[in-house]
Order: sequence, then C-alpha cells, then structure tokens
Amino acid sequence: MTPLFLQLLLSFALTSSATNAYPSIPGTDSTIDCDLSGGDENPIPIRREVYGNGRIFDISHRYTADMPSWESNDGIGQFLWLPNSMKNGSLANNSEMKLPTHTGTHVDTPGHVIDRYFDAGFDVDTLDLEVLNGPALLVDVPRDKNITAEVMESLKIPKGVRRVLFRTLNTDRRLMFKKEFDTSCVGFMKDGAEWLVKNTDIKLIGIDYLTVAAFDDLIPSHLVFLEGREIILVEGLKLDDIQPGIYSVHCLPLRRLMFKKEFDTGCVGFMKDGAEWLVKNTDIKLIGIDYLTVAAFDDLIPSHLVFLEGREIILVEGLKLDDIQPGIYSVHCLPLRLLGAEGSPTRCILIK
Repeated sequence: MTPLFLQLLLSFALTSSATNAYPSIPGTDSTIDCDLSGGDENPIPIRREVYGNGRIFDISHRYTADMPSWESNDGIGQFLWLPNSMKNGSLANNSEMKLPTHTGTHVDTPGHVIDRYFDAGFDVDTLDLEVLNGPALLVDVPRDKNITAEVMESLKIPKGVRRVLFRTLNTDRRLMFKKEFDTSCVGFMKDGAEWLVKNTDIKLIGIDYLTVAAFDDLIPSHLVFLEGREIILVEGLKLDDIQPGIYSVHCLPLRRLMFKKEFDTGCVGFMKDGAEWLVKNTDIKLIGIDYLTVAAFDDLIPSHLVFLEGREIILVEGLKLDDIQPGIYSVHCLPLRLLGAEGSPTRCILIK
C-alpha cells in the first residue's frame, strides 16, 4: 500500500522518458558495476543492480514515467517535478513527487481490500518489520499456469519457511518494463491462496507484477491473504537474473512523517568546520542525523558542500532516534529508486 524500498542480501537498466523538468537522465542504459565514469570534470553516474561483490541484489523497480500503472495503457506519467532549482536561483535542488501508493514495487495492507480494516487504521505503519526482514526463499513457478492449489502443492515449500518470493512468467514477459497494464499477468487463484494459508507457515508473499492475484481472481485471492492480518503482500518485484534459493530479504515501506509541522531553524547540525574535520579525519561514508538537515541552519549550504562534493558520503536526514541506546547496530536504509531525483524518502531500521 506504499512505495517500497527492497533489497535482497542475496535489479534494472531502463531508460527514462524525457520530461520538461528532467530532459535526460544519464547512465540509465548502463549496468556497469562502478561508481562513476567520465572523469572528475564530467562525471556520469553508473547505476547498479548488484552491490557488495555479488552479495546484495536490488529487486525493487526504478520509478520511471513509463512504468505500468493499474489498468492504464499510459504508464504512471510524470511523477517528479523540480520546483526549486539551483539553475533558477534556489539555494539547492529540491524535487517533489506524486505517486499512487500501489506503484512499482510496493506492499499491500489489509485495508487495501477490506474497508473495516482501513477504517480501523491497519495502515502501512502497522506492518510487522520482523516479517518484512529475514530469510526468504525465491522459487520458480511453472510457466504455463497461474498459482493454483495444485501448483502450490507441487512447489513443496517446507514447513517453517516464512517468506517466499514467487517468480513467474511475468518476469519472462518483462511485464513490469511495459507501460501498458496487462490483465493476463500470472498470479494466485483463490484455491492457491487458500492452500498456502492452510498448509504453509508463509507470512510474506512476493510476486513479480503489480498484483499478487490473477486478474480473474483479483479480490477473492486478496481477501484470502489479508483477512487474517498475518500475511504481508509484496508486489512488483524485479526478480530477473537471480538464482532460486535462500536469501535475506529487507523490505522497508515508507511510514508516517515527523512530529512537528513547523520547520525549526534552531535545529542542531554540522557547522562547516565540523564537516571538514569529519571528512579529513574519519572513514565515515554514511552520516545520519535526527532532523531534516544534517547541517546547522547558519551553515546549511557550506556544510552540505563539504560532505557531498567528493561524492563518497551519503546523508540520511530526519532519523527517529529516541529511546535507542548508543552502541553498534546493523543499519538498513533503502531509498526509493527515483530516476532524476536529488533526494528520496527512505525508511531506516536498526538491528542489534
């Protein structure tokens, strides 16, 4: 029910359509595994699908104007604007976006198809992060049929497996790369959904198109999965070129925003000399802070320039760090794949 950040610790090279705000997006037709090309004078970003020497696969789709949208032949269209542009005198580039929540790689909540759950507040913020993160099994579904009870039984998924990603004919047909919505997509029939609920321990279901259900059983299959409020659906996965097997999946839907609506220029942040000291004297490549800017307001641009000029440091702003003890954690931070955007909403979690 929301755009999603998703990786497997265990992908996408799509050219974006030009818009007035974003006439071209360099590097989108390359999958070379390196950080930059073109030299320091004319750097060209190279986009990757695999990170960490083959350990991390990004299985979420990039957001582009031509990606499919529900029951539309025209894709999602323009979703990104640049109202604040440095070329027009702004201090910094600052984009805005507008997207349906079931666009690209996304999750469904019980309130998606059950109105009493929607009214009761079973939204994205109520989804269980433990279910959304952990060991997952990637399986190949027989390519000549939808996911029926017979197909589910034939897959022989062991008891105890809680997260399964189903790769289907949708991947072979590259349906997520076509802007026209396709009602012939492969998905669960109602009897397949019922078999899964009754005979497995699966709590997270992933699939490779905009709906987990076959179009002919669209609502019945969703109702079977979501009525019990235990199963989370992850739709629109990018599962090409990944071997079947066991992986660690990390899936982080966006949640609600911060507590005070008024922007506070008295926020604490880095002064320029603090930023310079960090760059020169540490190996830090990711900096997180607990407000909308990493920099003190009086040094807003100078501090950002120190951090970002070298293109090695990533800034994560607006973290919620209350009630967490200082110490060492594993951080998982997955921004949306927004082509042409200079920033992105992100959801971050800490794991002990």
